[in-house]
Amino acid sequence: MYGEDTRPNIQEPPELPAPPELPVPPELPVSGALLADMSRGDRVGEFRGVAGPRWSLRPVGGGIEWEAEPRHVRPALVMEQLRARIARLNARSRGEVL
Repeated sequence: MYGEDTRPNIQEPPELPAPPELPVPPELPVSGALLADMSRGDRVGEFRGVAGPRWSLRPVGGGIEWEAEPRHVRPALVMEQLRARIARLNARSRGEVL
């Protein structure tokens, strides 16, 4: 007969899996901030800007810029900043850098 089994559906719908979390991009540093590129042996460079998905870094004493993935870059430690600045001053005293 019709209507004999008219009870509400008491089954809960299956839980959907949570959407994968997108990686949060690191905050963009200030231009000129000293950063260490961990993919290049903690090489220290000045932040110059963004080049697509990568960041452009320039050696502290001048030279050719390189690009690094933001996930491989961290703020330079105080000791690393001092080392990079002293290297620049030494190069300047030898006349290698203006």
